Amino acid sequence: MLRRSGKVQFLFWSFFFSILLYLWILWIGGRTFLFHEGPIMRLPEQEVTLLFILYGFLILTTLSGTIVSIMIGNQRYIRRFGGMVILLFATIVAAKGIFG
Repeated sequence: MLRRSGKVQFLFWSFFFSILLYLWILWIGGRTFLFHEGPIMRLPEQEVTLLFILYGFLILTTLSGTIVSIMIGNQRYIRRFGGMVILLFATIVAAKGIFG
């Protein structure tokens, strides 16, 4: 049976939850703003609040995984979390470009 240290397990689970939160954000944002039925008459406040909360959790899990992977020197997870940070910034820039 393969045993891993607690730090590597933390990195795995924080990366897993980062991906899960990112997909959840994409699902809610796409369903609310891009693939809606008819014109949006008002700003959907509940969905926007949920997106802010999810982005907060996503930033928390991504940055904590980045810091831990840098501190223990795990190159595999440094690259993964670095790619995740780049993906987050690209998503924010794309959303800013689409919605102004």
